[in-house]
Amino acid sequence: MAAAALSLSLYLDPRQQHLHTHLNSTKGLPFPSSGNPLLSLHKLDRYNFKCSLPSSSSTNSVTSAQYYSFLDDPFRGSRFLTNEELEKLKALESFVYLQELESGSLWVRAMRAEEMDLTVGLLAESFAESMLMPLGYEALLRFLVKQYLIERRAVMPHAVTLVGFYRENGQRGEELAGTVEVCFDKRGANSSPPSPTPPKNSPYICNMTVTKQLRRRGIGWHLLKASEELISQMTSSKEVYLHCRMIDEAPFNMYIKAGYNVLQTDSIFILLTLQRRKHLMRKKLPVFNNLAESDISDSGP
Repeated sequence: MAAAALSLSLYLDPRQQHLHTHLNSTKGLPFPSSGNPLLSLHKLDRYNFKCSLPSSSSTNSVTSAQYYSFLDDPFRGSRFLTNEELEKLKALESFVYLQELESGSLWVRAMRAEEMDLTVGLLAESFAESMLMPLGYEALLRFLVKQYLIERRAVMPHAVTLVGFYRENGQRGEELAGTVEVCFDKRGANSSPPSPTPPKNSPYICNMTVTKQLRRRGIGWHLLKASEELISQMTSSKEVYLHCRMIDEAPFNMYIKAGYNVLQTDSIFILLTLQRRKHLMRKKLPVFNNLAESDISDSGP
């Protein structure tokens, strides 16, 4: 799956996914609830990002039930947080999206500090594979991606990196299934977003990728739905933006199916910068009185 330009904004590429069109309730799931962009890599947004991270063993798994406080996060920095920001940080700590899939169970929540390297590996390998880069460049990619994620970590709770973990039916261990970045407002927006430029004060979804061995299971779709659910909880703005390359027919169809519409398209002159033309897409999220109403709406036949 690909997301937007590597600001780091990789393009969402759901071509490897089966699209499950409804969100089930969490009943029956085994998991409890609970500065500067990446150098000058925006021009690399012409590439399609496909991930190839091998399935994690149980040693790479992270238990969803473990308590975690982002205030103690070593990557958060020392920036003073207002009371409103502290409340939003607590909301990120407790957020979890649970979903039963045909072959197993998926839960999505905010990335924790100990999951940084695992997430970096997924994004870097995805990036390297998409560009057919020699393996020797992967270490450099990992360094650049990690610096980017650390910088983005410092703007929490105005933006967050979500991670999805998957457990196969009948198996005890879980593995990293995918990741996606969500920006909630102007303070969480990238300073150099890809074109066409989305409004900085509106929620924006980017940098989505799914582990290669776990594609075609609906995981990409549910990373998107988890992002939208979190946006509904974190901000009053109901207009969500993302990018899709013009050549990516399958992702485009997925976004249309999810309710996104094309707002603007790159000029043909963007090709002179060695970038692919992109659609800026927007969706207006429904307004729910409470979470239960959202669950009822999403759990259709």
